[in-house]
Amino acid sequence: MQTAVNLWPLLGVAVIVAGFLLRAHPVLVVAAACGVTGIAAAMPVEAILASLGAAFVKTRNLPLILLLPLAAIGLLERAGLRERAQAAIARVRSATAGRLLIVYLFARETSAAAGLTSLGGQASMVRPLVAPMAEAAAETQFGTLPEALRHRIRAMSAATDNVGLFFGEDIFVAFGAIVLMQTILNAEGIAVDPLHMALWGIPTAITAFIIHAWNLRRLDARIRREMTHEAHREMTRA
Repeated sequence: MQTAVNLWPLLGVAVIVAGFLLRAHPVLVVAAACGVTGIAAAMPVEAILASLGAAFVKTRNLPLILLLPLAAIGLLERAGLRERAQAAIARVRSATAGRLLIVYLFARETSAAAGLTSLGGQASMVRPLVAPMAEAAAETQFGTLPEALRHRIRAMSAATDNVGLFFGEDIFVAFGAIVLMQTILNAEGIAVDPLHMALWGIPTAITAFIIHAWNLRRLDARIRREMTHEAHREMTRA
């Protein structure tokens, strides 16, 4: 016999989409979506309120976990962290933006493969350290950079962190995705060793490193080409 499925609770998804499209306050949007979902599922009002309260109690320490590191990084930047990073890399004459990011890509991917995923990150490493050092390496070679080229270097710095983390953590045997895949396959009667699944991530990680390193070498070539054209334009104007 077929059982009818109540699809009305999915209205909560529509509330979330509409709320974010209207740029409403995220907390209000999520609370409204929970209320709509609960009412559509015929939950008592007291049960809806109890669920919201339990969720709030479980996640009340989350803002501290996120905001305290950001506050510390902000204080370091205010004290001159970016300037010191730029001055340090400017003393290395052979450094280029691409070479620096290739080194960071290797460090990020190998550390993620060992399960140390929190050693990098956009807020903790890329913005205060990696991106300024890459910009300084390019400026040491060519002088002041155009804004468009500066933003491209920042974007490649962020992409380097993403690539290193995404493909590096697939090699870690205790990575959540590997555990999830093993659980699903075991439920279907397919016995899989998590270590074998992690080992099969190595060729993909190596390939991703080679491809992104090649893109970073192209970044160096693009910086050189655009700055050479900029120098020619300046000479023509003079």
